[in-house]
Amino acid sequence: MPLKSTPTGKLISFEGSEGSGKSTQISLLVTHLQKAGFDVITTREPGGTEIGEQIRNIIVHNSKGDEMCPETELLLFTAARAQVVREVIAPALIAGSYVVTDRFLDSSTVYQGIARNLAAGPVAEINRFAVGNVMPDVTVIIDVPTEVSMNRIKQRTTDLPDRMERETIDFYHKVREGYLLLAKNMPDRVILVDGTKSVAQVSKAIWEHVQFRLGLSAS
Repeated sequence: MPLKSTPTGKLISFEGSEGSGKSTQISLLVTHLQKAGFDVITTREPGGTEIGEQIRNIIVHNSKGDEMCPETELLLFTAARAQVVREVIAPALIAGSYVVTDRFLDSSTVYQGIARNLAAGPVAEINRFAVGNVMPDVTVIIDVPTEVSMNRIKQRTTDLPDRMERETIDFYHKVREGYLLLAKNMPDRVILVDGTKSVAQVSKAIWEHVQFRLGLSAS
């Protein structure tokens, strides 16, 4: 098991469709946490380690990526997840740091399990094997309508769309429905935030929810 002693840190994961605004909101939450006096480490999936970043390149940029079957995609994502848990997340939690990750195991539940139609049982079991006993204390899902998500992806000018961003609108309808179902089924862990509001409004909502869920003093 990755955690062999009781962690004093906290794990906060961010989830949502492509274009939901996760990166911006992660940065803002990290600033709030640091101002509150916490040591904060950020990571992402797939990635966060040298091995994970190489896996990320295979998943999103490989020239043969469009031929990748769902089972391979699931195993690659969870391989990167197993590495970042053991190399980065678990040690940081034991050391008392707050870890904020851009995606975690819920991405596989939704993207590969629901949107790719893989059976829920095997996906859950592979997830459990990858993360051991490391689970988020809080998961923030930033929800935006699928059409908004797709428009935001099209408006990005810095990079060409990667393999995941090139998926169809039907795929992302399934992704959104999956995240909404996750929020409904796991209210004790999951925070659902309206990502169509202004950046400041979304940030304020996330910070207030995180403070409440983690028992932090309001500031």
